[in-house]
This record gives sequence, structure tokens and C-alpha cells, in this order.
Amino acid sequence: MLRTDSVTSTPAAIPALAIAAVLAAGCATDGGGDATDAVAYEGARVIAGDGSVIESGVFVVEAGRFAAVGASGEVEVPDGAERVDLSGRTVMPALVNAHLHLSSEREERIEQLQHMAYYGAAAVVSLGTETGGIGIEMRDEVIPDAARAKTADRGITMPEPGRSEAPYWVETEEEALAAVRELAERQADIVKIWVDDRGGRYEQLPPELYGPIIDEAHRHGLMVTAHVFYLEDAKRLLRAGVDVFAHGVRDLDADDELMELWAERPEVVLVPNLPGPGVALDLSWLSGTVPADQLAEMQAASVDNPAAQESFGIQARNLARFAEAGIRISFGTDGNAAWAVHQEMEDMVHSGMTPGDVIVAATKTSAELMSWDDLGEIAAGKSADFIVLDANPLDDITNTRRIDAVYLRGAMVDRDGISARLLAAGTE
Repeated sequence: MLRTDSVTSTPAAIPALAIAAVLAAGCATDGGGDATDAVAYEGARVIAGDGSVIESGVFVVEAGRFAAVGASGEVEVPDGAERVDLSGRTVMPALVNAHLHLSSEREERIEQLQHMAYYGAAAVVSLGTETGGIGIEMRDEVIPDAARAKTADRGITMPEPGRSEAPYWVETEEEALAAVRELAERQADIVKIWVDDRGGRYEQLPPELYGPIIDEAHRHGLMVTAHVFYLEDAKRLLRAGVDVFAHGVRDLDADDELMELWAERPEVVLVPNLPGPGVALDLSWLSGTVPADQLAEMQAASVDNPAAQESFGIQARNLARFAEAGIRISFGTDGNAAWAVHQEMEDMVHSGMTPGDVIVAATKTSAELMSWDDLGEIAAGKSADFIVLDANPLDDITNTRRIDAVYLRGAMVDRDGISARLLAAGTE
């Protein structure tokens, strides 16, 4: 756990909350100067989120924001500031997950957002499966120890009996436009559409409906993100003006026509959302939030799966080609597993992206996509949302799992408390 210069003799077993209290109490004075709540973090490797790295960095946090960031010896630390020695650690921005699905029940949603904070998420986007307006209702709440969230509220699809009834089911242009207008009136953050026949089980949203949806959303200043599966649908959506793909192409390898269409619209963002790699994985790193019996079941189920490997291979090859072409790549995990962010980053690296590029996708690019102007970078003026790691993820992306501490808005997240609650709930 972290130590400040005023508690260097404190035993290593001191609870995180006690250390957090020391940091929060940093209203010390130096030589009778003015009180300050500034905290200076010194000595860590700082992965800034924009692709740059400071090997021995210093950053000052004040009033929940980064006040200054730079190399050791180049940052003026305010008089009276608390000092935290992070020598040997790596710091990176907290993660921004641009595609998942949160609960529509308030207490469960809070628990999910805190669970996500435990694994280093600063912010998430819930895409289209909510009911009762819960995402809009809670959007501006500051929940202790929790990631913040934006929402697509209710997405738009053709009728899919037997699946979720949360989205708008539309069959005519009039119904489709009415759905968009209602989302605009409710001030949803983005419009989500599903363009997929679910393996031939349903009629999928056709161009004569999603084209007007995209146009109407743009008239209201809203982006449209599309769940997509088939290569040909991706081409049609690009022609129709889609802004974001919530998945990569999943049926075939990308062809030259798709790449040419995308080159004509370089502003379109891909959220790859890779599937499981289909190989046996060591899941022991989840023991902090997954009860032992559940973790044992998950571990037993984690086996080599050739069919899943083939599916992963298609999407991995496509992601590698998209990245090489300079397509703007963001980050998302689908579902609601809080730890999936770390698996997704590993899978993106396995696809051919560098760890540094994956971190930029999962921080700065995702924050920019969703207009979170104060997130995604360790830079002066940004919200002090960051992860302290015990090892360097630029050497091995799985080191993002070696979390020592998570800070949101300058405050240390109570990871011990979150862990205790989740483990206890899992045994009830």
C-alpha cells in the first residue's frame, strides 16, 4: 500500500482506508504558510494516456484535479503539500469503457459502478438496454467509490421477441423517428441501434429504417453507435452515416471495399469489443471480488474452445488491419463484468496492437468519443482519476491487473471495502 512521507514508519499492513484518511487530511502547513489540500505524487513512471510516458514523474493533485504534471525536478510542489512516494510504481489514467450494459435497478447499478471502479474504471457508457430512465436519472450523481456513467437509455431495434424488451421495437419510419425524438428530448448521450439478425432468428433493422434514424439523430446533435455483425452491414452503415461501431466485423475478414469506405469517413470510431479468445485462462487474479466457489466454477469452465478461437481470429485479424490503417479505435467490453476491461486489453494486444496503443484507446480515445473532456489523461486540469500499478503494462499488458490503488476525483477508492462487500454478498 502507498505511504506518505509523514507515515513512512507505518506498518505495511495498515488498511487502505487509514492511508486514505492521512492523504485526505493533507491540509498541512510548512513554516507557517497557507493551508493546502495539495498532494504531490513523486517518482512513478507516468503513462499519460496520450501515448507519452514520463519515466520518473511528479504530479500534483489539488481539489480533485491534476494541478501540474511533469518530470522529477520540473514540477513545483506547493508549500505544505502532502508527498506520496511512488518510486517503482507505474501510474496510468483510469479506464473509460465505451460499451457495456448496466442494471436498471438503482442499488445493483451502484454496486456495478463501484465494482468497476475497483478494477480501475473511471467512467462507463451503458448502451441501450435500460428501463425506467435510470441512466438519465443517475447520470449526474457523484457516487462514492464509483465510476461515473453515461447512457443510451433505450436502444432501437426491430422486434426481437424473447430477447430484452427494453429497446424501442420499430417497424416503420414513423416509429423509428419518434424513438429518436424521444431520446433527444430525454437527453440521451448517444443513440444505440442493433443491425443484426441474431443468427437468422429475427428480421434485422434495414437501411430504410436505420438511415432515417441516423439522419434524425444527427439533426438533434446525437451520435449513433451500431451493434453490427456482418461485413456487408458495416459497409451499408458507413454509407448511411453511422458514427460508431459498437463491435467489429464478426463474420468475415475485412475486405478492400470496407477499408476504402472507412477511409472516406475517418471520423468513424471502432469499439472492437473482442470475444473471448477461446483458450484456457488463469483467473486467480479475480479472487479479490469473486467468491472462491464461484471462481472455482469459472476456472473449471475456462478451457480451450476451437470454435471460439476461430471467431476470435476473425475479429483479431480485422482489428489488426483497422489499427494498421489508422482507424480511430476506442474501447469497450459489452456485458457488465467489471474485470472484463483487463481481458479486453490483453486480447487487443494479442490482436497485434501495442500495449501503449491499447492504453490510449482505453483512456484518451474513449473519453474523447463520449465528450468526457476531463478524463482519459494525466494532464493539468483533468480530473485526478488514475490507477497505481505495481508493474509496467507497457512491458506486459496484463500488468494492468496488478493494481495497488485507484483514485477517482483525487480520492482513493476503498477497494478493500468493495472487495469485502462483494465477497460477502457472494456467500449469502
